[in-house]
Amino acid sequence: MKPPSSLQTNEFDSSDEEPIEDEQTPIQISWLPLSQVNCPHFLGLCALPGCKFKNVRRNIQKDTEELKSYGIQDIFVFCTRGELSKYRVPNLLDLYHQHGIITHHHPIPDGGIPKIASCCEIMEELAICLKNNRKTLIHSRLSPTIPV
Repeated sequence: MKPPSSLQTNEFDSSDEEPIEDEQTPIQISWLPLSQVNCPHFLGLCALPGCKFKNVRRNIQKDTEELKSYGIQDIFVFCTRGELSKYRVPNLLDLYHQHGIITHHHPIPDGGIPKIASCCEIMEELAICLKNNRKTLIHSRLSPTIPV
């Protein structure tokens, strides 16, 4: 007896097997002015480069090359290694290193909050980057929304 068509296994294929094209649009970076905290610089915010999850299909190589072409020198990554694997970019930190981008990896589980000591470490590293006029970016998985 053949199972009903609604129960056939091909409907349960993972998105890994779907031939969906990667997005061709440039990675969106929002530039946050830091003038309200007496800093003349801007801080870049963006979604996870190369992310492949649900309806998001970024190209990791293209996104990383774009970040480098924008002059990004330091990136603060808040995704855990498990999240990087889940979103199909397990080698993202290595790729940044290959492109000469300094990575500040401070994993914070999705929905979690960092400990105070971790917050202080992040702020100290960020202040050093900005003080040294380094073009700096922060990303997690989701795309940020900055009010205008």
